Amino acid sequence: MAPRTRRALFSVTVFLATCAVAGTLINQRVDAQSATDESTLRDSLRNFTSVYSLVEQNYADKMTTDKTDKAIYDGAIPGMLHVLDPHSNFYDPKAYAQMREDQHGRYYGVGMTIQPQPDPKAKGGTKIVVLYPFEGTPSFKAGIRPGDTVLSVDDKSTEGMDTAGVAALLKGPRNTHVKVVMAREGAAKPLEFDLVRDEVSRQSVDIAFMIRPGVGYMHVTNFMETTSREVGDALDKFGDINGLVIDLRGNPGGLLNEAVNMSDKFLQKGQIVVSQRGRAFPDQVYRAAHGSDTKYPIVVLVNRNTASAAEIVSGALQDHDRALIVGETTFGKGLVQTVFQISENTGLALTTYHYYTPSGRLIQRNYNHVSLYDYYYVRDPSQLQDKTNREVKLTDSGRTVYGGGGITPDQPIENLKSNRFQNSLLSKYAFFNFSKHYLAVHNSVSKDFNVDDAVMQEFKSFLKSQDIDYTDQDIAGVQDWLKESIKSDLFTSQFGQLEGLKVRAEWDPQIAKAVTYLPEAQTLQDHLKLAQKTNPARN
Repeated sequence: MAPRTRRALFSVTVFLATCAVAGTLINQRVDAQSATDESTLRDSLRNFTSVYSLVEQNYADKMTTDKTDKAIYDGAIPGMLHVLDPHSNFYDPKAYAQMREDQHGRYYGVGMTIQPQPDPKAKGGTKIVVLYPFEGTPSFKAGIRPGDTVLSVDDKSTEGMDTAGVAALLKGPRNTHVKVVMAREGAAKPLEFDLVRDEVSRQSVDIAFMIRPGVGYMHVTNFMETTSREVGDALDKFGDINGLVIDLRGNPGGLLNEAVNMSDKFLQKGQIVVSQRGRAFPDQVYRAAHGSDTKYPIVVLVNRNTASAAEIVSGALQDHDRALIVGETTFGKGLVQTVFQISENTGLALTTYHYYTPSGRLIQRNYNHVSLYDYYYVRDPSQLQDKTNREVKLTDSGRTVYGGGGITPDQPIENLKSNRFQNSLLSKYAFFNFSKHYLAVHNSVSKDFNVDDAVMQEFKSFLKSQDIDYTDQDIAGVQDWLKESIKSDLFTSQFGQLEGLKVRAEWDPQIAKAVTYLPEAQTLQDHLKLAQKTNPARN
């Protein structure tokens, strides 16, 4: 049998196996499934194989392996699942491996984030540059800097390659060598690095520091296997604090058990964190297993891209009046996917439950009669504010909260909006490229560096050299943002990603506003104590 035919048969087998898994789940606990329904399912599968056979035999172009894979992996299976809901999904072998890596939060490689940048002289019009090396990794220790251009890996030119291809070359077994050649602005010739691959751990808590005297701040990027441990380590490092800001903006979620374990660090023992209800499996209730006696006020900062496991944490802390939620209404992803391995490292993420907060709020927002694009990217602010048809629940102290559309903040904080000039600078990598230029000329910056008039004049000259148009009014209108962005990228290049993130956090107006709500968060706890004197807190 020809390899292409075997591959095509495997693709069809995966599709049928996916259907079988879905069908098995649908039929679990439904003993009265009729013979008519079973016959209809068999007829549907037979129709699919007949259609596929006709396509393979009669399509105008030859059905290559790539076309077969796309028809099955990108067409038939996702199409079937997306008819059900927006979050059921299929992982082909490459996507499945990436998902598992993301969940573990570690891999073997050299530890740097790379990205394409426009380069008219390069094949394909782009070059691969280092965004930043992860601190403590082989790349960081070797002195690789943000802005370095990857020319070759083990003597294989990266010209014309995408980031996935270059990343695959950089990854490999632990303790193996990889030769990387870089171009650096200001260097007379390319730089050669002999790196030894090691385990690279990606941090879920990418930044945690004392943002004000007595006030801790942490940003949680996602929920993977190490998240609750990282949160615990950050709290231990803070020591005795008078308040805490937890930043969950842009957090897409992740592992349920890590969301539960993180919530456990702030709730009382036995309090409900989240419950999940489905049709084919028993309902489950997750509670704080250990609990915490922390008393300091907490403010949780969220936005429209805070989703899933991050909404579980936000909802639990809000329902138990343990934290004041501020920012924007969250995404509203309350469908639980169970990942079933199909074959050859492929996986089916099938919705099996719905998430509910401790007060009984459904987190998931409505997705009926909404396209996938509109579901993910287009949300009418007026619909989020309209609570007419939203379910009404009460927190432990009796405050009103709303379900069926994400987590509504207790206090809104408007999202930062950028203007045309700011978007132009970002799209042209102005700050990133200026940091390369500045360090090539000045060699280094110190920790007490600030962006003064001289630096701003140098930045303006750089913009002109890059044909980036601006007016004095453009500069004056966003001068604080410009100074923060310049300093952040320079600190990332000179001292590492953490220092660059700290610069951004210390300036961020949304974070500054969140800190001002700590007294209100304390009042929230005081009201809860008063309510508990007359009515025991709900578990």
